[in-house]
Amino acid sequence: MQFLEFFKIGGSWIISGIAYALLAVASVVAIRNFATISSFTGEVKGELRKASWPWESDPKIKGFRKYKELTDSTVVVLIAVILLAGFVQFWDFFHVLIVSFFTNLGR
Repeated sequence: MQFLEFFKIGGSWIISGIAYALLAVASVVAIRNFATISSFTGEVKGELRKASWPWESDPKIKGFRKYKELTDSTVVVLIAVILLAGFVQFWDFFHVLIVSFFTNLGR
């Protein structure tokens, strides 16, 4: 019986039974839809081959120069996020001042 204890999940046979039943159902569904899944996977591979990737495809280019477009785009996104964060922080501070001004009028 020690061997069967290895298959117990969460210390309970009920939880183990439910987990193994769900695994069995998922396996049956995957096997029944194998043709659809493999067709979908093939279509995804085809679309990914058509995609434009942000790095140089020339094998002669090495190092960071290969990823110039990717690093440039990353820098642009980081600058935009920092500017947006500053804009939101400024208006948040401004609105806090306005609200505190009006709430202090009644005192």
